[in-house]
Amino acid sequence: MNTVDQKIWMTQADYAKKLRPLLPAEAFLPDTNKVWILLINLAILMLGWGIANHLDGWKWYLLWLYLPLALVMANSVIVLLFSTHDLLHSRTIKNPWLRRVISLLGLTMLWMPPTLWKAVHNREHHNKTNSLQDPDRNYLDSQPKTWGKWIQNAFVPSAEVNPILLTIGMGHAWGVHAFRNLTSVLLFNNGKAQYPVVAFTVSGKERRAIALELLMIVGIHASILTYLEFHPIKLLLGYFLPIWIGYAGLIFYIYTNHMLCQMTSINDVLVNSLSIRVPKLFDLLHFNFSYHTEHHIFPGINSDYAPMVQALLQTHYPERFNLLNAGQAWQLMLQTPRHYKDDTTFTDWSGNKSVDCLISGTNPLRDDSFAK
Repeated sequence: MNTVDQKIWMTQADYAKKLRPLLPAEAFLPDTNKVWILLINLAILMLGWGIANHLDGWKWYLLWLYLPLALVMANSVIVLLFSTHDLLHSRTIKNPWLRRVISLLGLTMLWMPPTLWKAVHNREHHNKTNSLQDPDRNYLDSQPKTWGKWIQNAFVPSAEVNPILLTIGMGHAWGVHAFRNLTSVLLFNNGKAQYPVVAFTVSGKERRAIALELLMIVGIHASILTYLEFHPIKLLLGYFLPIWIGYAGLIFYIYTNHMLCQMTSINDVLVNSLSIRVPKLFDLLHFNFSYHTEHHIFPGINSDYAPMVQALLQTHYPERFNLLNAGQAWQLMLQTPRHYKDDTTFTDWSGNKSVDCLISGTNPLRDDSFAK
């Protein structure tokens, strides 16, 4: 597949400058509804744990009745990440202490200190999207075969992945992502650790804040486990199952955001990012997170206006915009290796395969690409 000269690539700022005047001013106003939704989903989890605490009194053949609630709790785990994600991109809560407390509560089930999230996501990922410096990209074939790279190879969707390990990985990949970055900055913080995709550094003040927030998160989780009396059935149905399903749901989105795309030295988000189509119910529940390219152009926009941004992209950049149905994106994940041989080529663990990225320069990834 021929690549296109980087001179014709555009930056995130170029797209934003072009599209910003075409959007209403209210699209960029704070949306307090998202904060209330965050708090409601915290309440749903608390209700679920309250009911789970009585599971030891249920007949064994009635325990399945808890499963629908576990599913609702799992969705709350997803909503907490996506709502806090939007909160930390916006100025919805201006009081820094209130913002910190609510974001900590929102990210506790994700084992993600908000100070670390702002560093790894807002600062590193958004400014260096799918580049050599992005901690959220695929590993490179040339990177050492560390435990971090082995886990990604074993558990992330690819043409080589074992279906059983993939299923296990769906519920645990987010935890591995958080653990890699947490230990990298807390134990080393020198940018030299080899097991993360990319090791980055934080300031001393940020490092202390991350450590303090992590202690609070540990304390909250310990309180939940203690409340559930470390009872096996209570923990399985009321704690682990909602977390596993929730992590699987959010990682499905995250896998498709960039991992099918080529790497870029210029942050051209229409080349290095992918939006997917999901049923409208999921867009409603998950703050339009499927509109991911749109988010990278306007990180602080009210997510309710993401469909409007997509319509503008389809009008002004139809030859560049990457958009697939969720099922098609997943199918492609399972048809391609997961390590970068170079900017536009995937390879497997052995380095013997060479598979072109379907996004290369201005060749867009769209459903009609597979209709021929």
